[in-house]
Amino acid sequence: MFNPILGILASSGAVAGGSYESIATVSVGSGGSSSIDFTSIPSTYKHLQLRIMATANASNRICIAYNSDTNTSNYNSHYIEGNGSVAYSGNVTGVVGNTFYTTGSTYPFVSIVDILDYANTNKYKVQRALSGDDTNGGGKVSFYSSLWLNTNAINNLNITVTSSSFKQYSSFALYGIKD
Repeated sequence: MFNPILGILASSGAVAGGSYESIATVSVGSGGSSSIDFTSIPSTYKHLQLRIMATANASNRICIAYNSDTNTSNYNSHYIEGNGSVAYSGNVTGVVGNTFYTTGSTYPFVSIVDILDYANTNKYKVQRALSGDDTNGGGKVSFYSSLWLNTNAINNLNITVTSSSFKQYSSFALYGIKD
């Protein structure tokens, strides 16, 4: 039987072509964590991919801030989501970091986040994320597209849950994608 969570974490196809190399993996310990940091990211890849399976302590937005940038006007996200009965869309502004999911607090969510051309200093950075969860027969899927209004190469990521923290056993894996 296919396990969708493992299938998402083990997939290699959100960005076509190239080879994937593991950069770093973080697993949250027994005390939980208010943020996950990936630092000193080398600029030797074409794109980055972040694979997540996590649970938060409260329902809130999941966000990625780049290079310690806390200026909320530099981040903008828009999304489309569906829960099997209703589809909805919107945008998110005024938060630190590009939003890529709004999680519940009971069931884990999974996400594949692609950060395109992260080392290119001639353009703003684009992030896209496919996420979902199963809340024991409910749940939702979402697609977020986000923009960081900065041309600097990305060398660190800070992943947070607004007004909450990640629970024990949450897992974050960062990959570099070669050309």
